[in-house]
Amino acid sequence: MITRLLEKALTASSKKYPIIGITGPRQSGKTSLAKFTFKDYHYISLEDIDNRTFAQDDPRGFLATYNNHVIFDEIQKVPTLFSYLQTAVDENNTPGRYIITGSQNFQLHRSISQSLAGRIALFTLLPLTLKELQNASFGFKTWEEYVFNGMYPRIYDQKISPTSWYPNYITTYVERDVRDLQNISDLSTFQTFIRLCAGRIGQVINLSSLGRDCGISHNTAKAWISLLEASYIIYTLKPYFENFGKRLVKSHKLYFYDTGLACSLLGIRNSNEISTHYLKGGLFENFVITEYIKYIANSQDPIQLSFFRDKQGHEIDLLSESSTKLSAIEAKSGKTTSQDYIKNLLYFQKIYSKKGKPLSMSVIYGGETKQIRKGVTIECWEKIPLL
Repeated sequence: MITRLLEKALTASSKKYPIIGITGPRQSGKTSLAKFTFKDYHYISLEDIDNRTFAQDDPRGFLATYNNHVIFDEIQKVPTLFSYLQTAVDENNTPGRYIITGSQNFQLHRSISQSLAGRIALFTLLPLTLKELQNASFGFKTWEEYVFNGMYPRIYDQKISPTSWYPNYITTYVERDVRDLQNISDLSTFQTFIRLCAGRIGQVINLSSLGRDCGISHNTAKAWISLLEASYIIYTLKPYFENFGKRLVKSHKLYFYDTGLACSLLGIRNSNEISTHYLKGGLFENFVITEYIKYIANSQDPIQLSFFRDKQGHEIDLLSESSTKLSAIEAKSGKTTSQDYIKNLLYFQKIYSKKGKPLSMSVIYGGETKQIRKGVTIECWEKIPLL
C-alpha cells in the first residue's frame, strides 16, 4: 500500500460525519485507500451483481444487514440507495457509520447533493502525487519519466508497463463508464475525440475546431467535454476574470488528470520521445498544474486555480488564489533558465500592483538549480507545488 496523503483527512472526518465519501477516477486507489484506512469495516462492492441486486430490490433490508462500519464501493451503481442512507443517518448520525466510494463524478455528486448534503464529508482521490511516489521510493530522475509513466497506482504496485496498461484503461473506460453516463452510439468516434483532446493539452478549448476535426457538431463536442470531465479524464482550467481594463481570454484551457494517459493517447512509446515531441511544453505544464490540483484535493485548502491570458498574448500558466494572496506560476520544460521565463510574470506584476492581495511569482522548470531573479523564484520541478 502506497501511503496516500488523504488518509489523515479521512480519519479525522470519520470522527465528525456519519458518511465519508471518496470519489475520483477509476483505478486511482479509492478502494485500497478505504480498506487500508478503515481496516475493521465490512467491505461491500456494488459492482458485484448479487450485492447490487440486493440493494436495488430491498434497500431497507440491505442497510439493515450492513448498518454500521461498512464500506460501499462504487455506490453510484445503485443511486436509489442514497435516499435510504439519508433516512438511516437521520435516525442515527453516529460518526463514521458509512464509507462510500464512486468513480463517476456527475452521478455521485448529483445524488449526494439531493440526499446527503450536510451528512457527508466528500473527498476526491486523484492519481498519485509526486510526493507520494517519492515517499514510496518510486521516484525517477527526470520529469519526462514521471510524465510518461503517469501516476496511477497499479502501474507501480503491479509493475505494469504504461504502454500496456493505458490502452486497456481507455478501452474499459469507453466500454463501461461512457455507456453508463451517456448514450453514445459511435464509440470509435468518441475515442478519436479523446485523442484529439490529448493533442490540445494546454490550449484554449475551441469547440468548433474540435467538432470539425472529429466530424461532430459543436453541441456534441461540448457534451463530450463535459462527459470527459465528469469521469475524471480531463479537467478544464478557467480564466482569471479580474478586471484589468484589458480584453482577456474567456474560454477555458484543457488538461488531462494524468499525463501518462495523455502520452498513451498521443502514441508516445517511451520517455525519451517526450524531449522532441511537439507537445513537450504542454505535457510539462500539464504535469505541474495537476500537482497543484492534487495538492488542493488532498489538503482541502479553499484555493482557486485559474490562468491569465490577454488579447495581446501575455499569459500566466497558473494563478493560485487564497484568501490572503495570489500566486502567479509559470511552467517551463527547459533545463536552462532564461529571461523569457519571467517576462510575463513581470508584466502581470505591473498590471496587478493595485489589486490589494500580495503577489508571489514563481517559475517551475525542468532544471535542478533554484534561483531568484527580479523577485521571481525559479524552482526545480521536484519542488512543486509552491503554495
